[in-house]
Amino acid sequence: MTGLTGVWVYLAASPLTWLAVTLVAYATSLKIGAFFKGSPFANNVLISAAIIIPILLISGTSYPTYFEGAQFVHFLLGPATVALSIPLFRNIDAVKRSLVPIAVSLVVGAVVAMASAVGIVYLFGAPAEVIASITPKSVSAPIAMELAKSLGGIPSLAAVLGISTGITGAILVTPLMNALKIKNYAARGFAVGVTSHGIGTARALQVSDVGGAFSGIGMALNGAFTALIVVGLQVLVNA
Repeated sequence: MTGLTGVWVYLAASPLTWLAVTLVAYATSLKIGAFFKGSPFANNVLISAAIIIPILLISGTSYPTYFEGAQFVHFLLGPATVALSIPLFRNIDAVKRSLVPIAVSLVVGAVVAMASAVGIVYLFGAPAEVIASITPKSVSAPIAMELAKSLGGIPSLAAVLGISTGITGAILVTPLMNALKIKNYAARGFAVGVTSHGIGTARALQVSDVGGAFSGIGMALNGAFTALIVVGLQVLVNA
């Protein structure tokens, strides 16, 4: 046992160990998703987290130690986001024809996403820092964390709420849109991009190239528009 413990201590201190754990967890999530034939409930992010978190808890590994090893995956988020321009370029004509619906949907979607979340937690008596943390829940985690911080919220809580929103949206978008009989993949994609940022966009890309393009647009525009709304609210409050 002493020998095994020593080996584990050595491996846990190696950055490559946690990169390997992350990749194996994601590969496993893909296998599970394939087994369930691409079901939205077999979400890659959710399954990967369900594999990695118990390993970290059992091994007593802190998040900074894990992140040191897995940060290469984090680095790839930048190129992956830029790569969303590829389906956008392929469907640029459809985007140009939909500028007015995109603008209207963006405004309504962003405002409703924030107002509904804030209204619900306020009615339940949540403290101010929780309200501030949930306000930017529908934008990607880095943006949500900065916006929550500027509002007096808790950045780490904002990240958790944002990721939870993304996973929920990615799981529900397909069955919900099917139930509502919405067959236009541009509309479906833009809706999930506005409400569920990158995680929802990843799901949209699995279903449709058109849906992925519009989801990427929704994710980017909602991040910028939500930031403008937050800045506007701060100006009004401080005026």
